[in-house]
Amino acid sequence: MTEVIMPKMGDGMDEGTLVEWLKKEGDSVKSGEVIGTIQTDKATLELEAPGTGVLTGILLQPGESVPVGKAIAALLKDGEKLPDGWGSGSAAPAPAKEEAAPAKEEVAVAASSAAAPATNAKAPSTDRVKASPLAKKIAKELGVDLGSIEGSGPGGRIVEKDVRGAKPKTSAPAAAALTPTAEDSVINLNRLRQITAKRTTESKQQVPHFYVTVEVDVEKILALRAMFEEEGSGKVSINDFVVKASALALREMPIVNSVFQGQTLLEHGGVNVGIAVALPDGLTVPVVQNADQLSLRAISAKVKELAGKAKDNKLGLDELSGSTFSISNMGMLDVDNFIAIINQPSAAILAIASVRKKVVATAEDEIEIRSRMNITCSFDHRVVDGAVGAKFINVVKDYLENPSRLLA
Repeated sequence: MTEVIMPKMGDGMDEGTLVEWLKKEGDSVKSGEVIGTIQTDKATLELEAPGTGVLTGILLQPGESVPVGKAIAALLKDGEKLPDGWGSGSAAPAPAKEEAAPAKEEVAVAASSAAAPATNAKAPSTDRVKASPLAKKIAKELGVDLGSIEGSGPGGRIVEKDVRGAKPKTSAPAAAALTPTAEDSVINLNRLRQITAKRTTESKQQVPHFYVTVEVDVEKILALRAMFEEEGSGKVSINDFVVKASALALREMPIVNSVFQGQTLLEHGGVNVGIAVALPDGLTVPVVQNADQLSLRAISAKVKELAGKAKDNKLGLDELSGSTFSISNMGMLDVDNFIAIINQPSAAILAIASVRKKVVATAEDEIEIRSRMNITCSFDHRVVDGAVGAKFINVVKDYLENPSRLLA
C-alpha cells in the first residue's frame, strides 16, 4: 500500500487544503498522474500520485485541511487491502491501542466533562468524536463543544460547516452586537483569504515595522518608456524599473536582503524579488529569481509571465518560493501613498503609489511641472536600522531618477 500524504510545497507551508479530487474512489492511477488539487498559503497546485494503484480510503474532503505529512488517501496494488481502522469514517474503528496515535487522520477527541460549566446540565458525552482537523481548529477558536455536534460528513464525521453552524459553549457579552440582522450578509472566507489574514496578522505582531517614504522624479523613466515604444521594443512599465532598481540596491546593501534568525542574520546570496499580485480570492506573491542579474526587458517579460500565470492559477512552486524582498504596486489604483506589510521572512517590502503631476522648485529656484511618485519601504527593525533604511530607499530613488544606469 502507498499512502497519499499532504505534501510540503514550500518552506512556509505547514498545512494544505484539498480543493478537489480529480480521481474518485476505485479509480486506477499511475505514478505521477494528477489526482487532485490542493491549496497552500501561496497558490493552488496539482497533487500527483506517489505511486501506481487503485485510489481508495479517501480521508479528506474538498474544503478540509490537514497538516503536511498527514495521509489523505491510499493506493492499493492487486491483492492489497486497507489496514483495519483506515477510512473516511465508514471503516471500522482502529484498535484501542492505536486510538491515541497522533498520526491518524481522524484523531479521536474525548469530550471532557471538565470543559462544561458547573451546572446541573448533563455533562457532554465521553464518546469518541470524529472531526476533521479544520473542524477541530475552528471549534477551538469559536469555543464550540464537538461532543454536542452531529456531523454531516462521511460516517458522521464533523466538518467545518457543522462547527460554524453550531452555538459556542459560552456566550461572550459582545457577541450579541455581532449577530447578523436581516439586512446583513455573512460571507465565508475562502482559503486564500484566510491564509492572507493569518500571514499579515503574524507579520504585524511579530515584526517591528518602521517606514520610510521618499518622492521620486520619474520624468526620465517616462521618456525612456516612450523611446522603447517608438523603437518597437515593447512596453516596459514603471514597476519593471522599480524591480530592477530595487534589485541593484539590494546587491549594494545586502543587509536589507537578509532574514532575522534569532541570534543570527541570514544574508541571502541571491536577489529574488517577489511581486504582489491581487487576485479575486486574495493575494499571491510570485518571484523574479536573480532579478539583479536580469536586464530590464527580461524583468519586464518575466513579470508579465508571472502575473498571467497567477491570474490563471498556473504558478509553479519554484515561481512562488524564495523571495528575499517584495514589491507592492498600487500605482494603477490612483493612490497618493500607502505602506505595505512585510512578507515574512523578508526584511523589507517596497510600496509604489501613483504618478502625479506636481509643481516643483528646481535647484535654480525655478518652477516646473514634473511627474513624481511616492515610494514607501517597510523595514524589519530587527534587521535594518533607521539610517540604513533611509540610505537604502535613497539608493533606489537614485537609480530611478537616473534610469540609464538600469540599462547596463
